[in-house]
Amino acid sequence: MNINDLEVYKLSMEIGEKIWKLVNVWNYFEKNTIGNQLVRSVDSVAANLSEGFGRYHFKDKKNFSYYSRGSLYETRTWLEKAQNRALVNDADFSYFKENVNLIGKLLNGYIKSIGNIQANDTSTVNEPPANYYLDDDDIFPN
Repeated sequence: MNINDLEVYKLSMEIGEKIWKLVNVWNYFEKNTIGNQLVRSVDSVAANLSEGFGRYHFKDKKNFSYYSRGSLYETRTWLEKAQNRALVNDADFSYFKENVNLIGKLLNGYIKSIGNIQANDTSTVNEPPANYYLDDDDIFPN
């Protein structure tokens, strides 16, 4: 299995690029304050998944997945601040909100799947299908 086979990784990479493009057109002050934090937090979601994937033991994979989830929650906060300060329009905010929620659901499922691996089997980590998750897993609750 390759990291690029994980849907949660691919989606977190994609949203990171879209946020980069959004922030890239902001003025200096906005980029230097909210923009910098937003890009760092969203990029950290994929980076921590990747680092955990490269670790030998499943406990390390799980820990880095928790870091990734923390970064996802931080991304939520920066997106809300950007919307509150009129840096993100409603359509873009809705798109990011939907995808952050989806990443959160996939990430929670991925973490749960890591927890089911036996201590002596560090060779595989399986990502469950996206329809496994509950609505209460949302990062951005309604």
